[in-house]
Amino acid sequence: MRIQLVTMPWHPIDLPSLQVGLLHRLVRQVRPDDEVHELHGSLRWAEFLLERSGGALRPGHCVTVGSDSIFHGLGDWVFSGVLYDDPDWGVTRLRDYAHRHGIHVDTATAMRAHAAEFVAECATQVLAREPDVVGFTTTFMQNVPSLALARELKRRSPRLTVVFGGSNCDGPMGHALHRNHRFVDHVVRGEGEYAFPALLRHLDEGTPPVDVPGLCWWDGEVSRANPETRRTVAPADIPSPDYDQWQAALDASPVAEYVHPKLVVEGARGCWWGEKHHCTFCGLNGSSMAFRAKPGPVLWSEVERLVRRHRILDVVTVDNIIDMAYFRDFLPRAADSGWDLRLHYEVKSNLTPAQLRLLGRAGAVHIQPGVESLGSRVLDLMAKGVTGARNIRTLRECENHSLTCSWNLLYGFPGETADDYAPVLAQLPALVHLQPPSGAHRIQLERFSPHFTDPGLGFRERRPAEMYRHVYDLPERELADLVYLFDTPDAGIGGEVEEALRKAVEEWIAGYPQSSLVMEEDEGDEEDTDGVVIRDRRYGLPQRTHRFAGWQAAALRRLEDGRTEPALHRLLADDGHTVPARALSEWLAHALSVGLLFQDGRTYVALPTRDLPAGKHERLPDPAPPAPAVAG
Repeated sequence: MRIQLVTMPWHPIDLPSLQVGLLHRLVRQVRPDDEVHELHGSLRWAEFLLERSGGALRPGHCVTVGSDSIFHGLGDWVFSGVLYDDPDWGVTRLRDYAHRHGIHVDTATAMRAHAAEFVAECATQVLAREPDVVGFTTTFMQNVPSLALARELKRRSPRLTVVFGGSNCDGPMGHALHRNHRFVDHVVRGEGEYAFPALLRHLDEGTPPVDVPGLCWWDGEVSRANPETRRTVAPADIPSPDYDQWQAALDASPVAEYVHPKLVVEGARGCWWGEKHHCTFCGLNGSSMAFRAKPGPVLWSEVERLVRRHRILDVVTVDNIIDMAYFRDFLPRAADSGWDLRLHYEVKSNLTPAQLRLLGRAGAVHIQPGVESLGSRVLDLMAKGVTGARNIRTLRECENHSLTCSWNLLYGFPGETADDYAPVLAQLPALVHLQPPSGAHRIQLERFSPHFTDPGLGFRERRPAEMYRHVYDLPERELADLVYLFDTPDAGIGGEVEEALRKAVEEWIAGYPQSSLVMEEDEGDEEDTDGVVIRDRRYGLPQRTHRFAGWQAAALRRLEDGRTEPALHRLLADDGHTVPARALSEWLAHALSVGLLFQDGRTYVALPTRDLPAGKHERLPDPAPPAPAVAG
């Protein structure tokens, strides 16, 4: 059997497709006589645009229209005219949408002019291999580009078997995609490692695939959807990906000079936190929340093989949450490898300083810790299982260990009030030396999230997100099953509080590159060596130097872990410091007033970092002469 695996725009062009790599290796293992070829459509699309536009449309524009516009559907819209065989389809709808939402669509419009020719060229390239089966993987905005090519392939070669799979096909979405597109023969819902080989066996034998769990297939003109299974793929059955054809395509590509390639690996699936307390807004993992992880030595052997084979040191893990066992059996191996790895990892925000230090030693340069908020009550509404003070500590330790930290500040949760945000807003200027969120964003209702599955949590009214109206020519009842994002009436804060939050985050983003708040041990003289000195160079605040000694220096050190006032008082006593309760209260108030502490409820956490992250020294301006030292 000849099998063609396809990943269409808008897969990131600097990454191989993990899904294609896994299925390629899987087919080679279980069906060694089959031919397997790949079409890396995102890479070819970037090449195509560069060629046809005379250099006006560059790979960076693919990011703008693809991942950066995911909540406006621009990537899908670029190909919708090809899917519906009408160059003008959806144009007026998008213009109206763009006007109301204040977005720019000129780049997407310029790309759309090339979409039909691109799809035709892809179809010619695929059919030149004379495949028996073409398998598409689709996630986020890959649906319409994939459907457009699938339609053209079936038009030219009706005998061809077209199979869809991927995150966009999970649960009811997969059945809706199948029943509304007759040219799609099969849809694999859920994980593919067991289902795809089983389907290929049925195709070999010419038998109906009635026993393949979760599969959608045509019984005459009736779309059948086999019951989904609760069985998950065991880690031992998840192959190591094959990226050889991706590497060959990238090496031969004229856009290679625009790309800093990275490898993609998978250590775990599911979410161990979500199994216990599913974050209320999160729809990731779909129907497969069960957490499973490859043993650390196995994952390291995969990383080692891929790095050696492809000579690429940037490694992106797609795990939704790190397996805590990897701090024992994977990260130490990476740290001791001697390689200048650059790992990208998604973690929980309650890691200890020692764990963050190990991530840094192992080569992690970019983490996503799921901070989401800095207020404990809002975090409770999310079921995050962490406090605002703990999140502040994580942001501080990321600075200490030169870890780039990506996070979003989310709001709009049912039950939140302005009072939940008032203390956070008052303290945001003091955080300007810590890595800011990408922005303040109102949550959107995601399929599979507790907010979606349980209307009692506050989002009773919902309808498919408005952007899908310029993407699909389908009635709302079908969109309700097909799509991932939904519009609902706003919950939580709004008005002046929402605007203040957005503005404060914008100022944080603007001020961070030129801000620092660093605490060092004060060498002092021989009789006084237990003090600390704090150099405050935060944007928007007075530049000054603070010095503390004795119990005040000890208090700052203790507060690096976050403490309540009574707990701090007890710890200071244990350290041999006799501190009157009133003196401690007054000192805490003073340290808070000058922005050296963050207060989350009854907990105080120290804000100064112990060092500047690598590279930030060069970005900081020459400091103005410090104000006179301020003692407590």
